[in-house]
Amino acid sequence: MTSLPAELPPIEVRMAEIVFPNHTNHMGTLFGGQALAWMDKAAFLAAARYSRRTVVTARSDQVDFKLPIRIGQMVETIGRIVEVGRSSMKVQVELIAEDLHNGERQLCTRGHFVMIALDDEGHPTAVPALPDTPPIV
Repeated sequence: MTSLPAELPPIEVRMAEIVFPNHTNHMGTLFGGQALAWMDKAAFLAAARYSRRTVVTARSDQVDFKLPIRIGQMVETIGRIVEVGRSSMKVQVELIAEDLHNGERQLCTRGHFVMIALDDEGHPTAVPALPDTPPIV
């Protein structure tokens, strides 16, 4: 495998899932627990990729469930590093539902997760400072 040239650490990950009946409640909408699991996974991947360390979830902050996500919709989960402390990283995670038949996309859920980078002994360890990036519009 050819490695890419060294550049700024990546600050974002994207995952895609399809909502099957086993992911839903009796109303045919995505279980909140399943949404949180996908969000935590995206936060983990974003933080681990950015820091190149083992990371653990320290906290989830204000997860807002704005719209239901239905069986058959694709869910794009986007995790983005938005703030960095000494060993912590705040990751904003969004769930965007897409109707695969007409392409309509809607932001359904947004939350923030605080992830902590660990050294080889399992202790918090420093992570790189967040590079200056242009604002996302």
